[in-house]
Amino acid sequence: MTEHAALKQRTAWLSIFSNTTLVVMKLIVGLYVGAVSLVSEALHSGVDLVAALIAFWAVKKSLVPPDEEHDYGHGKFENLSAAVEALLIVGAAIGIVYESAQKFQSAEVPEALGYGIAIMLVSIVVNILVSRRLIHVARVTGSQALEADGLHLQSDVWTSVGVLIGLALMQLTGWAWLDPVIAILVAGIIFRAGWHMVTESAMELTDASLPAEQEQRITQIIESVPEVRSCHCLRTRKSGSYKLLDVHVLFDGNMHLSHVHAVCDELEELIRAELGTFDILIHPEPDGSHAPETKSSHYEESQQKQGAEADLSRH
Repeated sequence: MTEHAALKQRTAWLSIFSNTTLVVMKLIVGLYVGAVSLVSEALHSGVDLVAALIAFWAVKKSLVPPDEEHDYGHGKFENLSAAVEALLIVGAAIGIVYESAQKFQSAEVPEALGYGIAIMLVSIVVNILVSRRLIHVARVTGSQALEADGLHLQSDVWTSVGVLIGLALMQLTGWAWLDPVIAILVAGIIFRAGWHMVTESAMELTDASLPAEQEQRITQIIESVPEVRSCHCLRTRKSGSYKLLDVHVLFDGNMHLSHVHAVCDELEELIRAELGTFDILIHPEPDGSHAPETKSSHYEESQQKQGAEADLSRH
């Protein structure tokens, strides 16, 4: 196991342990105190625990090397887990709103609010520390699953802050309606974060291209090599923390094949050295052999061929 792989697994275990502890503590105190915002927070932490377990499974699964059924590896499992976590966040927000609406009908100030305030303070500190660790490791290793888990915990910090404020104000003012109101406001924050994660995960699951600035930098790296005349038809996508690209590179038509191959190897090393792990496919072409191609022209050409074949089959 590589150093990055071991680091990802250790960090996923940290998230599982912290979430398990907080779920148990919040649920016990929430049921004892009787505050809907605190019970909802316990349920939200339960979602965090499920998300952490999914992230751990996804990280472990994504480390499996390519096989006969997955030629490009198993990185998409990280994208899939991020999508599931996002849906869990949205579901938790909807659940909190429902419970809060029910609380409006029989709002009363819970007793022993001091216990609830204490557990919220502990939850905030723990989740800030763990989420920062998750996001840091995610950036180091390129793990989308850990990043999603870290962002999930960050949203839980805001939930805890909202619940803490509500409990403190209820204890000071005796306003029972603050409990469901604060819970609903926090649910809105959670929903917004979850929806953002849903759209981002959907983009990567549908093979969206890498950001334009990264594609531009890849083109600059390729064209910085003296033997390269130019390049076109660059296509990119992500599979978890694994990135893939294919590109057409133009060379002098009189260059020996072995020299072209050596330059292609150099290009791969340059790209990986600056931009991290990449599965790279380079299609070398003699300069001037045909008009420059684009992503769109490739697609349009294939569509035209399919249309022509369909017309022939009908006749």
